[in-house]
This record gives sequence, C-alpha cells and structure tokens, in this order.
Amino acid sequence: MIRLAFTILAGVALGLVVHLVSVLALPRIATQDAYSRLTPMTKLNAVTPLPLADPNTSPMPFMDPAFALAICRYDLTGGPIKLTVPVSQAYTSVSFYTRNEIAYYAINDRSAGKKVIELDLMTEAQHDALPEDEEITAADRLIIDSPSTTGLILMKALAAEPGLMPQAQGSLAAATCAPQTEGPAKAEAPRGRR
Repeated sequence: MIRLAFTILAGVALGLVVHLVSVLALPRIATQDAYSRLTPMTKLNAVTPLPLADPNTSPMPFMDPAFALAICRYDLTGGPIKLTVPVSQAYTSVSFYTRNEIAYYAINDRSAGKKVIELDLMTEAQHDALPEDEEITAADRLIIDSPSTTGLILMKALAAEPGLMPQAQGSLAAATCAPQTEGPAKAEAPRGRR
C-alpha cells in the first residue's frame, strides 16, 4: 500500500514539474509570438495601424473590437526613439513590451495629463549617456528605459461608440515613433548686462 501511494505521489510530482517547465519555456520557444507575427506587416521604428478586430483576419488573438490599434516595432541599436501619440476623445493607452513579450511600462491619457502622450524610449546605457542637466531631463521629458534593444509599443484608442471608430483611428494615425534626430533641448544661459 505504501509503495502504491509513493508511486502515485511521485507521478503527480513529476507531472507538476513537467507542466511547470513547459508553461515557463513555451513563450521562449514559440515561433509565432507577437513580434514574429507583426514583423511582416510593420515597419521598424514607425507607427503601423492594425486592421479592425475581426475573428477571421485579426493578426493577434483576443483583439477588442472597441479599440483602434497601432504598433511600433522598435530597435534602439541606432539610438533612442521619440514617441508621440495624440490623445483620442475617449481613452488612449500606450504599452511597452520586450521582444519576448514581457510588459515593462504602460501609460494612458489620464496619467499623462496632456493632449499628447510624448516620451523618449532608450536603453539604460543611452539614458546614462545623456547630459547631467537634471532640470531639463526631469521637467520636460518623460524617459522610459527599455530592458531590451528590440520590442513592441502597442497604442490603443477607444471608440466609445461604433461611429467614433474613424476618430480613434485618426488619432493613432497621427502618432509618430521615430529615431531622435536631435539631442536633448538645452536651456539658454541667462544674458548679463553690458
């Protein structure tokens, strides 16, 4: 009887270990992850609107039909990128994911408190290389440190009613996600009297 109980207990323990290992390893070994699915239909460091949610043609599963969606597939090896997303009438959110689909930051229009969600995305090394002008960095810029050099930025705009979907799509169409072409803004030195 003890031998049978031990065998059953060992089988259950082995099953739990195999299940846990397979669940944790699956996202890393899956070939059809979000990044791979979106690579053929998106441009690098540019905003690409996604088609409206349709069960037969959606590029991603479980897309909400009440939201207009856009993706920016980014690569920070060439330098930081600047993201600008105009806020829609109802609700706008921006979520950041690594290449391995790990969410590391999210912001919405209510927490941004502005008509435009505007931020700089860079690696920690690029952030450390910025000038030490704390006043400009803290007050004028929202800087997000990405844990990886590649990943996805998902932008969502809510259409509270079906007739408002063109407006939600229009606000995402005006979004930009592009490499920074200029350095950080420098404050002007006060002018003295002559």
